[in-house]
Order: sequence, then structure tokens, then C-alpha cells
Amino acid sequence: MSSTPEFLSRRGALLAGTAALVAGLGPAGRTGAEARIPDGARSPLPVLTPAQRAGQCVIHSYPGLTPPARLMDAIGQGRTAGVIFFGENIGSPSRIEGVVREMNEAHASAPVEAPLLLMTDQEGGMVRRLPGEPVLSAKDVGASADPEGQAEYTGNGAGLNLAGVGMNVNLAPVLDVYRRTGDFTDRYERSYGKHPEVVGACGSAFITAQQDVGVAATAKHFPGLGPAAANQNTDLGPVTLTTSAATLRGIDEVPYRAAISAGTKLVMLSWAVYPALDADRPAGLSPVVVGELRDRLGFRGVTVTDALEAGALQAYGGTARRAVLAAAAGMDLILCSARDVDQGDEAVAALSGALADGTLDGTAFDAAAGRVNTLRGSLS
Repeated sequence: MSSTPEFLSRRGALLAGTAALVAGLGPAGRTGAEARIPDGARSPLPVLTPAQRAGQCVIHSYPGLTPPARLMDAIGQGRTAGVIFFGENIGSPSRIEGVVREMNEAHASAPVEAPLLLMTDQEGGMVRRLPGEPVLSAKDVGASADPEGQAEYTGNGAGLNLAGVGMNVNLAPVLDVYRRTGDFTDRYERSYGKHPEVVGACGSAFITAQQDVGVAATAKHFPGLGPAAANQNTDLGPVTLTTSAATLRGIDEVPYRAAISAGTKLVMLSWAVYPALDADRPAGLSPVVVGELRDRLGFRGVTVTDALEAGALQAYGGTARRAVLAAAAGMDLILCSARDVDQGDEAVAALSGALADGTLDGTAFDAAAGRVNTLRGSLS
């Protein structure tokens, strides 16, 4: 997600509010990170209805403290891969723990046995949905006397915090390498620093510590929002970053190589346009940029979009068209985070329709769903 201070919604990031799976870069074959995935997690998907099939690649959201009946139905009927939670959904740790328990009980009747993906943004500092760890921001960590040690501490804290209420995915850490004090990434203290090696080392330490306690990590926002100026917010409108390919690969992508080697299970792509890679589409709608991640960096885990409702996509129609374009580009998970169950349902219907009429390649889509199912099966 682009910019969200503590307990803020994904949108409206400028308002101050209330408080892998992976193939390594070396020789072909199974890496250590792949070998850590239990064999049972690799079970194939059962025979599904068209809506269930499409739902394996969609994350829903909802407003307020109580999940609507329509969302619980989607969970019970297997028409969603999981749910993202925001501050307005939390209330208190005990309350959200009860909600998670109800969702898991509803999921018991779904055809896919693998656990739901239950996620939030718990980066640290100003960007937290749950009270508690990590209290330090990424900038605090990077400026500390022991950045890697502090990153490990905050990753462990984030994982234990989320696992304590039953969540199993954190949309963190941010691996953006910021350029100037006060720019987009730095203004909310979301970056570990200006040096890619430091960002990579800290991000990897956070990822490893968090995943060691059973919560999947998400490296974001590939290929990097570090060059963005203070007013370049993809939540609010289109953003074009004219960084050269050499700089993107020599600076912004460097932390992702480290994160992939560390076994990050997910990578989120940004909604910025990078003309040096693809001048026509935002990264998360671009097969070229997804190919950069898959083919150049060797990532074999789950790709996830940023918020599908983001202002950066205003030229790409509504939810239905955006969801189909993202899936066609190679995104495994479509993040419907507008706090509206209808948004997730609309994405499911659009994907189902696109599979039926051949707009989406069924083999590629099922491979994406398989990666998501493998991730789900690796989580408790």
C-alpha cells in the first residue's frame, strides 16, 4: 500500500488520523526457502464452481467492526481467499480475535481446506492497524546503532502481534529506498534508509523473524517507490517515475534480491508507471514489470496488488476491468480493500466471466491460484 499512517485507511493517507515461497538467484532447483514449504501444502485445488475458482485469487474487505453476512457467506462458500483488516475493523485485540475465530469457523465448510489469508498492514511506527509492536518505524530501525538487530526485533514483534489475534499475513516490510528527506516514502518514516544494501539487510531480517513465527511477509512496493516525490501518492492519483532502468535495477530492486533470498512469501507491486520498464501501464497491471520480478529476480512466490481502488488506476475503469487486467498481467492476489464487500464480489464475478469467455488464460490463472493455495497451506 502506498501511504497509510498508523490506523489510517489505505486511502486518505495525507490525513493525520487515529493512532516465499521463492526460487533463488543461483542454480536451478529447489531452494532452501522452497524446501521449507511442507509437502502437504502443495495439494491441488479441488473441483470448484466458477465463482469459487475466481475467488481463490481475491482478498475481500469490509466496513466497521462486524463482518457483514455477505462476507461470511463468501467465506463459507469458498468465494474468497481471505480478508484484509483495517483499524476500523479492529476495535481491540480481543474483539478482532473473536472475528477471526468466526471467520475460520465459517471457512470450515468451504471446499478449499487451506487456511484463509487474514492480513493487515503492521509495518511499525505510524503505519500500524493493531496496537503494540512494532513500535519503531522503519526509519527508526535504519538509524539505530544496530539496524539488522532492530529489524529482527520488530519483525518478530509484528509476527507475534498478528499471530496473537489469528492473522497470518503482514503486508510488510516496505523496501522502498528513499532519495530525499521528506519525500513520499520518508515523510511517514516507512523506509529503512537511502542505501539499498541497508534496506535489503533490514528487510530480510524483518522477513525472516516474522516468518519464523508463522506470519507470511510481503515485500513492497516493487520495483520501488523510493524515487517518488512528497506529492506522488498512488492512492490519490496517477504517478509516473522516470527513473532509469539502470537505477531501478542498481538501487530500487536491490532490496528485493535480498528479500527473495530470505524467502519472502509475497511481493506487492506498486501502481506507479515506470517508463524505463513499461511506459504504458502501472507496475501491477504490467506483464513486463511482473516479468522483471519473476524472470530477472527469480521470485516464485505470490504476487499481490496494491489497493485495487487506488486513484492511480482512474484511467482503467472500475473494479471489474482493473481486476481482469491485474490477473492478466500475472498478479496472483487481487486486493479489494475499499472496505466494501461488493468490491470483492465484483472482482470475483469479473474474473469468473473473463475465464469463461477466454479473456483470461485458464491455465495461467489456475497456476496463480495454485501459488496462493500453496501459500495458504504453509500457514497455520
